[in-house]
Amino acid sequence: MAGKRIEARHREPAQWWADATGALAMGSLVVAAALWLHGAGLQAVLRGGPEAVTSVGRVTGLVAADLLLLQVFLMARLPWVERCFGQDRLVRWHRGAGLWSFWLMVAHVGLITVGYAGSGGTGVVWEGWTLAVGYPGMLLAVAGTALLVAVVVLSVRKARRRLRYESWHLLHLYAYLGVGLALPHQLWTGTDFIGSAAARIYWWAVYGICAGSVLVFRIGLPLWRSWRYRLRVHRVVWEAPEVFSVYLSGRDLRRLPVRAGQFFNWRFLTGTGWMRAHPYSLSAMPRNDELRITARAAGDDAYRIARARPGTRVLIEGPYGRLTGTVRNRRRILLLAAGIGITPMRALLEALPYRAGEAALAYRANTFEDFALRAELDAIARRRGAAVHYLDGPPPRHSSWLPVSLAYLSDRDMLHRIAPDVACRDVYVCGPPPWMEAIRLALAEARVPADQIHSEDFGW
Repeated sequence: MAGKRIEARHREPAQWWADATGALAMGSLVVAAALWLHGAGLQAVLRGGPEAVTSVGRVTGLVAADLLLLQVFLMARLPWVERCFGQDRLVRWHRGAGLWSFWLMVAHVGLITVGYAGSGGTGVVWEGWTLAVGYPGMLLAVAGTALLVAVVVLSVRKARRRLRYESWHLLHLYAYLGVGLALPHQLWTGTDFIGSAAARIYWWAVYGICAGSVLVFRIGLPLWRSWRYRLRVHRVVWEAPEVFSVYLSGRDLRRLPVRAGQFFNWRFLTGTGWMRAHPYSLSAMPRNDELRITARAAGDDAYRIARARPGTRVLIEGPYGRLTGTVRNRRRILLLAAGIGITPMRALLEALPYRAGEAALAYRANTFEDFALRAELDAIARRRGAAVHYLDGPPPRHSSWLPVSLAYLSDRDMLHRIAPDVACRDVYVCGPPPWMEAIRLALAEARVPADQIHSEDFGW
């Protein structure tokens, strides 16, 4: 039976916003290449020799610079961009742009050095030294490049797994400093910048837009909202082994533009570590006088937050995330959660509009004691006529979203047991990345359309 569409789409940005944003991003790369062509870059390549090598080095540098700025723009937390694409997709694009810009930057450095060495009849090593110390802004560029290299290396998945979130997050902030140091040499000595008024206008404009976006949306707006709502810790409650909730009070919270399912980046002013922001979803429907987050006590910062005293000031960035009712297509819903991924699901189970029998929640944990917020989930289910399924047990050896005790069932079969009409439901998913991948495969096998699957990766 086909699901009935509900009226929530009008709160999402129109599709043309997403199309226009994507077109502008791609257009910036076209402009960078066009400026290289305008500066006789192609003619230099056709002439061959060291001049051709230098010219290719120029265009790789221009595209690398443009991609670096796109990286900054993607994570500047512009509200309409975030609503159009969601943080998961923006993070993936940010990483992709970062890798491409890194390798293009490496190519730029190598090609320019080889090209200049060939034109001047000097050795490559000597030419590299001369460029670094003899040209304005180049020492800054060397330092910025070193920082960017370090960030890229530490962003590789194997390296990230060896770092605590707190350490990785702090080191990742050096990417902003790296971009700030690496790009100015283009303004001072870049042939494709100083030789063209159009190029100067373009590059100053995109630098200004990116810097302004960071200042306004990553710094200014969070500071204003933190001052405006004056959030403080009200109390901390332990919900399950290694899981705690923080209740926060504030001023005029009914005006805070947040929906169930969204998350903030939180900074608890408990002393050390306050500079590191942590993304935590709301674990209850926002109320006029109270917000609540629920977190797993993993890492030094989480234990520090769990020990926060009543009255501790809290700074916020956000709200972020599209795991809300605004993306909903169908009347019936299925919520799938694992571990601490239950936090936005619990808020959605309470807040989304549905009739009795139209909502189901499946919650995966390693042991029954690990089910956080279980009493609240049961109370909401009784009050609203929702079905809640607890799936506890260790994971199987093969990739599956089910515990080993249910290994005799296929992932798709279990979905149909929980919701026989799963293909006609909106499915909200949140949990650890490997579990999420198993869920997505099962949903694809169950023929759930992609636009009915809404997820938020619980990972970094």
